[in-house]
Amino acid sequence: MSPSLEEVIPEPTVGISKAKASPCCPTGVDSESLTAEEAANVENPSLQVTADHTIKLVAAPRLKPGYGEVLLHIKVTGICGSDIHFWKTGEIGSLTVDGDCILGHEAAGIVLEIGEGVSNLKKGDRVAMEPGVPCGTCFLCTNGKYNLCDEVKFSGVYPYHGSLQRFKVHPARWTYKIPDSMTLAQGALLEPLSVVLHGISRTRLSLGRGVVICGAGPIGLIALAAARGSGAHPIVITDLEPGRLAFARDFVPSCRTYQVDRTIDARGNAKAIRKLFGETEYEAPETILECTGVESSVVTAAYTVRRGGDLMVIGVGKSIMNNLPFMHISLAEINLKFINRYADTWPAGISALTGGVLNLDKLVTHTFPLEQAIAAMKLCSDVSKGSIKIHVIDDKDIDA
Repeated sequence: MSPSLEEVIPEPTVGISKAKASPCCPTGVDSESLTAEEAANVENPSLQVTADHTIKLVAAPRLKPGYGEVLLHIKVTGICGSDIHFWKTGEIGSLTVDGDCILGHEAAGIVLEIGEGVSNLKKGDRVAMEPGVPCGTCFLCTNGKYNLCDEVKFSGVYPYHGSLQRFKVHPARWTYKIPDSMTLAQGALLEPLSVVLHGISRTRLSLGRGVVICGAGPIGLIALAAARGSGAHPIVITDLEPGRLAFARDFVPSCRTYQVDRTIDARGNAKAIRKLFGETEYEAPETILECTGVESSVVTAAYTVRRGGDLMVIGVGKSIMNNLPFMHISLAEINLKFINRYADTWPAGISALTGGVLNLDKLVTHTFPLEQAIAAMKLCSDVSKGSIKIHVIDDKDIDA
């Protein structure tokens, strides 16, 4: 998905299921969950979300790969804001949690078994997993826009089980061998990087031109690094949290930061951000990469971008936004754009990371073993704790 939620909305959004967490589960952890110690003794521990807004560690079956599929030992999975959102609210737009589902879609691992008809991979290959599996036959798929396929099966989105488990079967067509110079942790970062690559591809971000990145969460920070790698300048990144802005300055020292002022409105914040670029309309940023999906941030971005510029909304937000400044966007001929996941980005991402164009290693601030995936989810759900990207890893040795 566009797995780019930078903050969890505490209240249910419009149209959300009325299911609520059970009174016996005040922590959001299902009463049937295995403990970390118990999970360590099962063949395939998995982290599942339920329709009642709880999560649980349970044993999952180890499946055999079918035609065109491979069995993967998932070594690394990144926790995404969308995982937290499915847990806390039970939906993202039309995607709803209607039953138990294994979460996780930012994954890398090792091929253990090969199904019939697979020729691009072999046992022991280190791979990264593209989580969306389209139908391959509709006009969108055949036109290269498979991310828009109505029939896509996306790992970690109900009812399609994700990668927060030890063993996962996945189509070889959507599994990419990574070079020896790339770590498995870097392989797992290809998925959030893909979100950014797809977003940038639909803008006019270019050498020496100004850009604003809204949100200094994982997606925003990857967008910051990608903007710098693209030669954009000046670069300003915004956020509410001073700690995340400090991280951004350390991550890309040439950027400037702006802490969003809660005491003034969107126009006021936009005016202050524009001043960082100069006093004239020409100097205003012609590209905004909005990475939060929060309505107030999108509105601020609309007032910030230069007339005729690109406002690319990468973030995932509420189903309905009622306060967008429609006539300002219209009269200024602002190109308001959106993305849905990505298409054909894994090869480019591998090239960018192995070629030294980008180094995203600093983003991984915490790691947890698979048996402690619940603790990883809890930490990720509280932005005040200072985490950026959390990886769940499985160090168990499995013979390929």
